[in-house]
Amino acid sequence: MLCDFIASNRGEIIARCRARVLVRSAPRATEDELERGIPAFLDQLAAILKSKLLLGSDVRPAAATHGGGLLRGGFTVAQVVHDYGDVCQTITEMAIEQQATITTEEFQALNLCLDEAIAGAVTEFGRLREVMVTASVSEKEDARATEDLGVLAHELRNLLATATLATEVLRSGNVGIAGSTGQVLVRTLASMSDLVDRSFVVVRLKTGLASPDPIAVGHLMEELEVSAIMRANAYGHQLTVETRDAGAVVHADRQILGSIVTNLLQNAFKYTRPHTHVTLRTSTAGNRFRIEVEDECGGLPAGAAETLFEPYVQKSADRSGLGLGLSICRRGAEAIGGTIQVRDLPGKGCVFTVELPLAVEGD
Repeated sequence: MLCDFIASNRGEIIARCRARVLVRSAPRATEDELERGIPAFLDQLAAILKSKLLLGSDVRPAAATHGGGLLRGGFTVAQVVHDYGDVCQTITEMAIEQQATITTEEFQALNLCLDEAIAGAVTEFGRLREVMVTASVSEKEDARATEDLGVLAHELRNLLATATLATEVLRSGNVGIAGSTGQVLVRTLASMSDLVDRSFVVVRLKTGLASPDPIAVGHLMEELEVSAIMRANAYGHQLTVETRDAGAVVHADRQILGSIVTNLLQNAFKYTRPHTHVTLRTSTAGNRFRIEVEDECGGLPAGAAETLFEPYVQKSADRSGLGLGLSICRRGAEAIGGTIQVRDLPGKGCVFTVELPLAVEGD
């Protein structure tokens, strides 16, 4: 079994990895990396592999934890990415040399664990950078001032750094585009798109450039559904779109309304539990039009609903981003004459609801 092979050959695997790292042109090897890092990379990869093979468990949480620990321990993301790859390649070469009895499924599991470990490290790197930027901004500026495009630019820079790292990993050939690192890239690009879109919305809100027009809600939902399905797939979730009263018309700024729905969907994909369901539905009630986004996040913490739309509030363990999205959604909804609320579904999830007045004939 592969786990037994790694345990029996641990010393030789470490020695060969160190030799490989020493001749690497970039990133240059450090003493700490050779003495402390290589054993840590091997042991962590072995632990993730054992969890996958023996327990059949999802390796992503463990991979993210291990990768984050290495980054916080002073290793660069380049060292994490390359050293995980060196360990995996050394294991494979030695197994072939010794003609070890290792199944194809075990080799596939090893490659999967490598992919997940690298993806977790890259994602954690982006999150840590966002935390540092948020702390720096909070020290220098008051809460209102940080709600401008400068802060959004910081967030965009961090997303760009994560996308660049994921791209470099994919270019190295160690992992495939269809794996977890590829999904990190897809999700990061989607977040960048949302951030740019949200930046335009902030400008429209601050400058009073909102331009209300009649919007056929059915057409808008069709446009949003295409990109939403791709994003749901990237996160490993299912998306259901239920459009009732598709012929309804509201009078609103199209960009602001589209951005609100997109941001709510992105939040749902981000916070709902792994491999669960997100629903986007529309309906009318009297003279009001309702758009709902329901997720399966497990429900909100006590008292969270009252503060969720305030700037910089983040109720999930996932701290990526600056917590401005829902605040901007509320400002946007108010600017187009609507409201936004959240309803907790204890033990299941939550439902975000945007309500707008239906357009009066002649508007």
